[in-house]
Amino acid sequence: MDCIHLTAIRGYGYTGFLAEEQVLGQWFEVDVKLWLDLSTAAASDAIADTIDYRRVISLVQNLIKTSKFALVEKLAGTIADSILQQSDRVTQVQVILTKPAAPIPDFGGKISIELTRTKPNT
Repeated sequence: MDCIHLTAIRGYGYTGFLAEEQVLGQWFEVDVKLWLDLSTAAASDAIADTIDYRRVISLVQNLIKTSKFALVEKLAGTIADSILQQSDRVTQVQVILTKPAAPIPDFGGKISIELTRTKPNT
């Protein structure tokens, strides 16, 4: 199966366990892998035969901006499920959601959630 990678989709959002995260917000970064058959698009050179990545990027940014969940796991799952629902062509999606500056004392690393969802009956 073919795969499209969309990396470093950034958005400012209000998902987080701490109350201040849901008020002040923070930056998130998302990488997405989309599995779909690209053979027709590779032959036709027509965007109608693939997925318009601009729509996926916009969807991800909008979900980051408008969602308010306690857990980043919920946000990552919502992104994956929304992509699968909006595209007939995508059979599987992987989402890696990164919180670059988690408010954890004495921790300068990043927190990432990686999940993969497959469309039923594929």
